[in-house]
Amino acid sequence: MFLAEATTIDSGATAWMLTSTALVLLMVPGLAMFYGGLVRTKNVLGTMMHSFAAMAVIGVLWTVCGYAMSFGPNALGGWIGWRGDLLLLRGIDESVMDNGGIRIPEYVFAMFQGKFAIITPALIAGAFAERVRFRGYLAFIALWSLAVYNPLCHWVWAPDGFLMNLGAAGAIDFAGGTVVHISAGVSGLIAALYLGARRGYPKTAMQPNNLVMTLMGIGLLWVGWFGFNAGSAISSGLKTAQALTATQVAAASGALTWLLIEMVHHGKSTSLGIASGILAGLVVITPAAGVVQPGGAIVLGAVASLGCYGAILLKNRLGYDDSLDAFGVHGVAGMIGAIGLTFFLRSRWLAEAGEKVAGWGVLSQLGVQAAGVGVTVAYGAVVTIVLLVLVNKTVGLRLAKPDEMAGMDHSLHGEHAYGLLNLN
Repeated sequence: MFLAEATTIDSGATAWMLTSTALVLLMVPGLAMFYGGLVRTKNVLGTMMHSFAAMAVIGVLWTVCGYAMSFGPNALGGWIGWRGDLLLLRGIDESVMDNGGIRIPEYVFAMFQGKFAIITPALIAGAFAERVRFRGYLAFIALWSLAVYNPLCHWVWAPDGFLMNLGAAGAIDFAGGTVVHISAGVSGLIAALYLGARRGYPKTAMQPNNLVMTLMGIGLLWVGWFGFNAGSAISSGLKTAQALTATQVAAASGALTWLLIEMVHHGKSTSLGIASGILAGLVVITPAAGVVQPGGAIVLGAVASLGCYGAILLKNRLGYDDSLDAFGVHGVAGMIGAIGLTFFLRSRWLAEAGEKVAGWGVLSQLGVQAAGVGVTVAYGAVVTIVLLVLVNKTVGLRLAKPDEMAGMDHSLHGEHAYGLLNLN
């Protein structure tokens, strides 16, 4: 997959991958705005800081050892990858990546993948928004990146990862349904349950402070997602166009379905609803973008909105406080996409799989997909609870009551988002 010396570089593919890398990075401030608009006024900056801090912490860790752990050859029985010269990216200074004859500088691939590593722990923060210490959060995402994200990334995307080679054709995860969304959603749910609800929840109304900012955030996420999914083709050609189209169609389908659900259920459609539907559609198509046609993307987007809407209703009934529905959207839609894509595999993919799937069947691929989801859920849940206990017992994770009541902006950062005295 990787060449040891520089060869002719595909300038078109390199240009697109540079653009995709920037688009995925754009998703981080987009996520900050999306989450920031959903919390109360007193927690806007603290919530947005969770996304920006991930850019700092994971940005350094990925360079130091994350890339080596994720894309180095198997080590420790295949739990992680490892190659010593990948530390600090020393071994790729003149390396060129060869992806089926399409050659780009390995630095570009490393930085593209690094943006996935940044946004994934930032997604988790939505589950425990408004109630964690900043230093505890920093410690948690650093450890989570090393112990959860990097191993999952290696299993799913490294050439010798065991999920990449599971069954006849491997577990399909085009751009991060398991690695990013299911892992973040499940870990977020575990964190929300471990930390407990925000003080006053659910009796006290906790309304979003700025839905205008939330809509701007989801708009940036939608734009950035084209880099997220289409960039994962690691090329600039037919597969790129297919992934981009599926992304657009699924997001639109998810948005439309959510609007219709609200119209039937409540008699009116909301701005938060359309934002949630867009996100559900984007998440569900992430693992499937390279293997399904537009018709399949429409169905997956619609099913994701139905599933996520139901998950949020169930959350409200059960009473647990997944503050911004990290599990309800990312976890649920990620699972729907990872498993549901099996029923919409394009015939060309099956043809290219050829002898690998001959006599093996789509149903067996369904089993592989389910196994990939199961491994991700189980591993992410177990390691996350261990890390939560460790961080909470050492540097501390749950905010003290006076600090939580005052709000993260004032108690943790000494600032106010809008320069106002109203902390509600």
